[in-house]
Amino acid sequence: MAALCEAFTLCGLGPSGGVVQGGGVLALEPGPGPDHVLLTDRGRTATLFKVSDQKPLGCWSVKHGQIITSPVVCNFETHEYIAVHDDKVLRIWKDEDVNLDKVFKATLSADVYRIHSLPHGDPLVLFKGGGVRTLDVLLEAPQQEIENIISDEVIKWSEAFLEGQQPVVIFITEKDGDFFVYVQKLKTNSRHKYKLEQQESSNPLSFTAYIKKQIITLLCLYSNDSVYKVLIPLQQNGEGEEQILSKSLLLNLSISGRVLKGTSLVVVDKDHVAVLGSLAASGEESKECLTIWNTKFQTLQTSKELPMGTSGQLWCYGEKFFFTHGKVLTVVIYKCETSSLAAAVGKLKDSQASDISSFVNWNTLGDEELVVSFQPQQSTALKSESKMTLRSRRNSVAKVQSDTSKVGQILKNIKDTSATVIEDELRQLLLKAQMPDFQATIGCVITALINRCKTDPAFYPRNFLLQMVQKRELSYSLCPDLMAVALEKKDVHLLQICLQRFPDIPEEITYACLKLFLSISEDYLERTDVNLESVICYIDIDPKNKEVKTEVVENGFNTELEEDSCDNTVSKETHMTDDVEFCPVGPRKAALLNAVLHSAYSETFLLPHLKDLSAQQAVLFLRYLHYLYVKCSEKINTTLPGVLCPTINQVMDWMCLLLDAHFTVMVMLPEAKGLLSNLHKFVRAQVRFYSELNKIEGTLRELQRIKRRKDSQAYSIEVLELI
Repeated sequence: MAALCEAFTLCGLGPSGGVVQGGGVLALEPGPGPDHVLLTDRGRTATLFKVSDQKPLGCWSVKHGQIITSPVVCNFETHEYIAVHDDKVLRIWKDEDVNLDKVFKATLSADVYRIHSLPHGDPLVLFKGGGVRTLDVLLEAPQQEIENIISDEVIKWSEAFLEGQQPVVIFITEKDGDFFVYVQKLKTNSRHKYKLEQQESSNPLSFTAYIKKQIITLLCLYSNDSVYKVLIPLQQNGEGEEQILSKSLLLNLSISGRVLKGTSLVVVDKDHVAVLGSLAASGEESKECLTIWNTKFQTLQTSKELPMGTSGQLWCYGEKFFFTHGKVLTVVIYKCETSSLAAAVGKLKDSQASDISSFVNWNTLGDEELVVSFQPQQSTALKSESKMTLRSRRNSVAKVQSDTSKVGQILKNIKDTSATVIEDELRQLLLKAQMPDFQATIGCVITALINRCKTDPAFYPRNFLLQMVQKRELSYSLCPDLMAVALEKKDVHLLQICLQRFPDIPEEITYACLKLFLSISEDYLERTDVNLESVICYIDIDPKNKEVKTEVVENGFNTELEEDSCDNTVSKETHMTDDVEFCPVGPRKAALLNAVLHSAYSETFLLPHLKDLSAQQAVLFLRYLHYLYVKCSEKINTTLPGVLCPTINQVMDWMCLLLDAHFTVMVMLPEAKGLLSNLHKFVRAQVRFYSELNKIEGTLRELQRIKRRKDSQAYSIEVLELI
């Protein structure tokens, strides 16, 4: 079972505001961290991105007139970056380097085709003539002679693996329509050449490979809309003569009269591949799309249309697909579960049928059939033992089928049964946490409940949904319509829990929650259930007037510093004025706003939405952020007490975002001028306070260096001379 989930833009392409300024994307390589990628354009620039934040962490360019000819890679052993420009010039640098003219440079004796970085080994340099060197060996003598082993052939594709401790390089060349495969093991310095079996009236378009148990599995996407598999054993005696590699048909890219004209191919797991191409039926206009296919059952699992067009390039790192879409580089998160016949077939049916059929564990049935098929070849004694095993296995299969049928029945009942009855049935289901595909089952059940909520306004199993979000590891992409329904129902408690627990909420939904929380009345919130753990430890409520009252203990951050006063004050305020630190909202609204502050976001995508806040809402939110800022600054460690409280960095980031979105409005509004003035004075007071601390920084460091005397008595007087 495979699914394409949330999609987002990593960066723009092209000259108009895009990160990539050259003639498109040369390649995308994994970065130094699991959430990092290195983007190299077909020009002068390489950029390091943090994918989850959709922001660049570093950008490096060669000089005008120079061109990066080999994709930039990361040396995972030394955390350095390696690039080749103008075919022969090698550059190596680190994160802190800015100017590539001042980093390490080596001019090589031959043209480089590509550098391959291995997770636990030295990078490998593949030259256009077919020679291979490790980076360390190459740097010992950059001008060493590199052998030319492929004569008139041209390298079309290459990849590197680490089998045990053995680096292995595979590359494919082409000459006069014939394709050749080279496999080289560096430690033993052995090289084997193969000829790829020709396919009548078609040519290979894309290659991908993986290695397992000393066997390289090469997958080839051909122009006849098929994917072929080639097995290449690593264990070969001597170089020998050129062998012809036979291939077998792995996948036919056609379904229900539609054919996928693929351009790129990547391996997802042992049973799934992703293909980027154009899908069309006869007489229809072709549409570019990203598809995931099940190679085990020859089925199309899922697809996503790409109306803006692509460059035909596809990369896959960390359960994410990367490809160009129009003038942007797009990221699509995917989920892929263990292959089963039910999941493969279920994707070809309507959504309601697939909801039910995708939970049958056909893998268990397959094991049972395997036992039966081998029984005739066994002795009588073994037959008896196998029958006992089979009976035990049949019992487990029957239990799985029973659980599956219950899930199917519940999904049917959701359509017309009362909420009370459904919740009782679902609670019974949740007790069976060991059932197969449990997480997928919960996601499917929640989706069915949400669909019922959309069609039946009176139906809303709030308690069950709350329980699911609180106790299960769910995500927004697993049940994308859940928060939309909660927003429609104004279920602020459910929204609060979702904001605290979902790691992948889109910025549009985060903004919708913020707008709802700011606009909803305090009287309405008094009648609702909200988790107050994030505010209860630093907010006091006056029982007489129900205003929020806090005790302000200033620790060096007194605005009186602006008038050159050195006195620290401790004040208790009992009425609301412009400079008092009463919380401008009630505790329930404060807890909801704290949940928003905790949610992950990208500034690029959130800022346009924040501009849609009304002036009144923006001022109220800024007042609350100002209040939190002051509260955080009271503490030496700038940390608020409580559970899931906002950090000072979160408060400052949101404050900057809000001011960026509404600065002109804030300056013009009379009711905001006092707030901005107080905020300005408070920040200036902090800057001045920290500047005073910086003056004694040298003294404090000197005190740290002074060692205590080991022979000091119980009482002593020591004079320290500070300069």
